[in-house]
Amino acid sequence: MSDEKVSKIFESGTKEEKIYALESFVNTNDPLTINKIISKLDDSDIEVRGEAFSSLVLNENNISNLLIQNLNSESKNIRGYAALVLANRRNSDAISAITNLTKDQSGMVRACALGALGYLKAKQSSKEIHECFLDSNLEVKKCALKAAIDIGDKISNEEIKELSMENDPEIEKLLGQARVNS
Repeated sequence: MSDEKVSKIFESGTKEEKIYALESFVNTNDPLTINKIISKLDDSDIEVRGEAFSSLVLNENNISNLLIQNLNSESKNIRGYAALVLANRRNSDAISAITNLTKDQSGMVRACALGALGYLKAKQSSKEIHECFLDSNLEVKKCALKAAIDIGDKISNEEIKELSMENDPEIEKLLGQARVNS
């Protein structure tokens, strides 16, 4: 498929055409095509976003630099999902760039970044993870707590007290897990 045809499909094709194109480029190493696939992380259709995600995770080429560059995208979906793609690819070189996203303006991006850091067992991001316990977004707090557990961090009594004030069953369950692990 030519670049022009791919561009046309990605811009105005049907969901099925987009998914087929994404499936056919699962092992491309062409930077232009990879960036087009990354752009589909922001598609309006969830199935297309999911296929783009899978295509990027399964790509066996070294596409990490392109994914890391897209952590600065204007699109919150691209920033958040690119962080998760990097984590699923076990790309520890991306940890510092993903850590920067814990201060992103979007709660969804912060949550994705925390999930990625936990998955990558990014102990070097412990400070930033713990800072997110004070985030204004409840989902971000949950993701921070899960990430802290995933990297094997101890949760202080003060942090436990602060998080318990949320009266959230999921946080309580995670705090129980944190107490067992410490």
